[in-house]
Amino acid sequence: MPEKRSKLAQIKTKPTAASVGDFLNAVQPEQKRKDSFVILEMMKKASGEEPKMWGGSIIGFGNRRYKSPTTGREVDWLEIGFSPRKANLSIYLLGGLKQHAATLEKLGKHKTGVGCLYVNKLDDIDLDVLRDMIGVSLKSASASE
Repeated sequence: MPEKRSKLAQIKTKPTAASVGDFLNAVQPEQKRKDSFVILEMMKKASGEEPKMWGGSIIGFGNRRYKSPTTGREVDWLEIGFSPRKANLSIYLLGGLKQHAATLEKLGKHKTGVGCLYVNKLDDIDLDVLRDMIGVSLKSASASE
């Protein structure tokens, strides 16, 4: 059977010229805003990239063409990023969370989605473990180039 040709999908969430600082300075409550700036600096240092707003609420670092292993669909997406959502801090790590299965046990209080890590506040987790997870995600993204 011939291999399906992947098609670049157009998604709504794309990099914008909006100010990351303005967005984060408006985050409420104050603890979520402070936690957001900690994650911002952590990801900036790990990636060596400047943050960009992706859509109206995601801060992303890097840009990678990602192919879904399930559907074969390709999209341009951030390598790492986060969003201070109302319910929690959503952390996006390219390559999914399966590669972090053992590490997640050491992280602390969190929930997971398909490609997202959900944290209520940084006091609930081990920041060194999160830092390691970010580094591993960036390395695996580089290895897949």
